[in-house]
Amino acid sequence: MRFPAENWRLSRYTGWTRAHWEMAADETLAAVRRFASARHALIDLPGPVSAFGGHSDGLEGFARTFLAAGFRLVHGGDGGLAQWYAEGIAAGVDPNSPERWPSLEDVPQARVEAASIALAMHESRSLIWDALDDRVRQQVVEWLAQAVGLQYPASNWVWFQNITEAFLRSVNGPWLKEDIDRNIEMTEAWYRRDGWYTDGVGAGRTTRKFDWYAGWAMNFYPLWYCRMSAEHAEPALWARYRERLRAYLDGAQHLFGANGSPLLQGRSLTYRFATTAPFWAGALFDATPLPPGRTRRLASGTLRHFVAKGGWDAQGLQPIGWHHAFEPIRQPYSGPGSPYWSSKGFAGLVLPADHPVWTDPEEPLEVEERDMQVTLHAPGWLVSGTKSDGVVRVVNHGSDAQPEGTLGVDDPNYARHAYSTHTGPGYAKLSREAPVDNHVALIDASGSVSHRRPLAPMSIAGRIGVSRHRAHWPDGPMPDAFVWPPEPPQFRVGPLVTTASVLRGAVEIRVVRVEEDCDCLLRVGGFQVDGAAGVDGGMARVVRKDGLASIVIGLRGLAEGAVIATDGADVFSSRSAVPVVTSRIPLTVGEIYAAAVILTGAALPEVLPRIDVNGDEVSVAWADGQADVVSLPPV
Repeated sequence: MRFPAENWRLSRYTGWTRAHWEMAADETLAAVRRFASARHALIDLPGPVSAFGGHSDGLEGFARTFLAAGFRLVHGGDGGLAQWYAEGIAAGVDPNSPERWPSLEDVPQARVEAASIALAMHESRSLIWDALDDRVRQQVVEWLAQAVGLQYPASNWVWFQNITEAFLRSVNGPWLKEDIDRNIEMTEAWYRRDGWYTDGVGAGRTTRKFDWYAGWAMNFYPLWYCRMSAEHAEPALWARYRERLRAYLDGAQHLFGANGSPLLQGRSLTYRFATTAPFWAGALFDATPLPPGRTRRLASGTLRHFVAKGGWDAQGLQPIGWHHAFEPIRQPYSGPGSPYWSSKGFAGLVLPADHPVWTDPEEPLEVEERDMQVTLHAPGWLVSGTKSDGVVRVVNHGSDAQPEGTLGVDDPNYARHAYSTHTGPGYAKLSREAPVDNHVALIDASGSVSHRRPLAPMSIAGRIGVSRHRAHWPDGPMPDAFVWPPEPPQFRVGPLVTTASVLRGAVEIRVVRVEEDCDCLLRVGGFQVDGAAGVDGGMARVVRKDGLASIVIGLRGLAEGAVIATDGADVFSSRSAVPVVTSRIPLTVGEIYAAAVILTGAALPEVLPRIDVNGDEVSVAWADGQADVVSLPPV
């Protein structure tokens, strides 16, 4: 991409200004045009076809890029953009057009894309909607009106219906108060605390589905619904959603590394800088605890990170992946247009050029000023950031998309014990030897590795988190990750396992107790990186070329270090490896095992803490005299 000169006086951390955001939007939108159909209604980008089919993918390519165009058009920069998308809209809603869009009733994914189209038309109303002729406007209403009265999945999707019907109401189209009220009431049941929502209930009763959707969907759409609803949105609704977004951002601001990378956790990571969307919404709706300069520093740092690392390929397209194209990160619903939900990250362009978020000097992230420790109680996360390397780590004892009471194969996006901004979970093909990274595994006599899902949160406070799970092994053929819907696997059921973590700085002390008999070895894995490996007794390490080191050290009962290499499992590199420590003999029921799991780009701690055990209490005594006491709950 070609960008304007950097402004280090205004933006001393990134050098970027509003002009850089405008250029990123313009070049992103220009690059997709050559893949459009004759009248622009469908944008068929190269890449794998989603589970919903190519026709749906073409609509997705149009709708998601149109969302960026809608934000871009609010304060100018047309350059023919409005006319190009208006022609596509006219062709898409024409029932006699060969480019007509799929039905919302027949193709569920079209309901998602309808919301992006509705939101973009709302923001670009004077340039697009008002300029459409009466026949096209009526056809737009007829296509969107298929949403009215439909039953949407019980997830963030219900907000797509509310956004669509809010636009219909604003243009005197059909809408149902019952739909909107039901959806608002439904999402109230998913609200937890501190601005966090679980993303619906999915196929079962899961109440712990925490990931970036909490920000870019559950906290993003409600306030935009209020904006689109004008006088129909009660002041109490505005106040409720502002308060929740403010609380969410207060915690979520800490999930970005100093290098601009968001935390790699949860599904749909290919949306990349959509993670910035709730921060722009906070500034737009006066619902943020962040000063304007920190909002821009966080968002610009994230966008710049992906620009620099290959988030756009040689054709100027955003492939499915993270830093670059990476097929294993894809979900079955992901098509080649899916990454363009990153368009939500351009929401800041709705703010005028003289808004403080664009004119105030950048202010640092907290991790750039000091070591940072945060407990996010709703998702069950311990968060630690270190100023010396800018790395943020999250230890997970709460988030899991698997329904309670139903055993599942571990999903790398949710089931790991730890995540970070500088490493990704292992996306190795499902096998009996995986998972490895950031996992606590029971290894049976055949060498098969146990799985964790679903986890049961036990407690989280300060630097300590505790959870429990029923270890289990897939029995029979491993499920295909891209068969939709997936075939439920069969499992051999093992013992209950209690795990606990104490997170301080770059070090997590991971404690394990197995509660029932099992003729198994115990293995604790660390972070996955690509680099030089080394093993020294009960210590294993992998050091990346940039100096980032992943280290695991057995502290109690885990004396055998090793490094396990994989191919094609890392979003950062074609090769990667995970340091692990394992027990030398089968585990003992009720015994306390412990390891230090370290991720650092700076010097290693000189002295690791001492581990003392007294019954169900584990004391972690740090070298500087501080101590943490973990109370393991009885079965």
